[in-house]
Amino acid sequence: MNVPLSQLFAVFLKIGLLSFGGPAAQIALMHRVLVDERAWLSEKQYLNALSFCMLLPGPEAMQLATYAGWRLHGILGGLIAGLLFVLPGAAVIFALATLYVTYGDVPLVDTLFLGVQAVAVVIVIEALLKVSNRALIGRAHWALAGLAFVGIFFFDVPFPLIVLAAGAIGAMSLASLDDDAPTPVVAVSSGRTLMTVLIGLVIWGLPVLILDALVGGSILTAIGLFFSKLAVVTFGGAYAVLAYMAQDVVVDFGWLTATEMMDGLGLAETTPGPLILVTQFVGYLAAFREGGYRLAFAGGMVTLWVTFVPCFLWIFAGAPYLDWIAAQPRLNAALKAITAAVVGVILNLSLWFALHVVFATVTETRIGVVRLWWPEAAMVQWQALVLIAVAAVLLLRVRMAIGWVLLVSAGVALALGAAV
Repeated sequence: MNVPLSQLFAVFLKIGLLSFGGPAAQIALMHRVLVDERAWLSEKQYLNALSFCMLLPGPEAMQLATYAGWRLHGILGGLIAGLLFVLPGAAVIFALATLYVTYGDVPLVDTLFLGVQAVAVVIVIEALLKVSNRALIGRAHWALAGLAFVGIFFFDVPFPLIVLAAGAIGAMSLASLDDDAPTPVVAVSSGRTLMTVLIGLVIWGLPVLILDALVGGSILTAIGLFFSKLAVVTFGGAYAVLAYMAQDVVVDFGWLTATEMMDGLGLAETTPGPLILVTQFVGYLAAFREGGYRLAFAGGMVTLWVTFVPCFLWIFAGAPYLDWIAAQPRLNAALKAITAAVVGVILNLSLWFALHVVFATVTETRIGVVRLWWPEAAMVQWQALVLIAVAAVLLLRVRMAIGWVLLVSAGVALALGAAV
């Protein structure tokens, strides 16, 4: 498809500015724009790409945006799409982190973001309906989605294990081996793939090595090395990154307190861009304590670099093989099974997110091996319920554009806050 670069830039800038609500809402937003509205990707291409990105370490939504840009305009398109998905949110995190270390909590910002969170809840519901209708094509896929939800929500099963199990089940039992459809030819040589990997590794790692040589032993070096490791080992998307990172930065390194970690997560949840921009908040605060605002900005930039550069590397190296992978009967069945399991994972993320928007206090409780999330009924935020209802009517019934819904919801949130 011949999409002008100017049009690609405008669309992905819109996505980057409106990508609130974490990975589930962002995946839904991109589906709505790229598949439903623009038809730049087919349903099959989108779901195959989603399954592929869920297998990679790092933020799946950002990698999905990069893949879409690559599909439309090669490496340049991928860079445009991926950067526009990250940079607006990164700019907001820099501003909010500066306000945070200067003034602490900002009630006005909290009120505005409650309206944004309500819209995100509705976007996620819409995503569940659309993705489940397309991805759950038989009883086996429904069963996989249900098992994935139960496993991750109630038993805290690691997401990479869910992905591997779903893929193995699909490959072994759901493949149609009599498919005579032609296998696509891989459009890139192994030598070119190797060159892409080598160039990507140099671009990613060389600045960290230079930084270590110049200021070895500083907080910037520690930040660069820690988040570089994080970018490689955290399979399972944004929430896997958070689960791995939170304990280390609070307990092992002492860069943040547990309360500050939760505040950072809240900021990342309610700003555009990947949820793991919370890593930027962590890098900013860690460096701020060592050397003030200038070092804090450097810490945030180092974190962004080592976190997101490898995302481009994974996509640019692996994307040319995606159509070939999807055409293999067993691999295709594995991808479809993974997509079905992802529906259950999105349901888990959606329910977790909705609970934390509607209730001010949600407690994690363990009964043996079972994990439960108990909201405190007395801490229900009635404003959130009103905002969710308004957003649902505007988005699902009126079909108002997402940008306008966000503005209306934020305005209603301010009015409700002033009335209390």
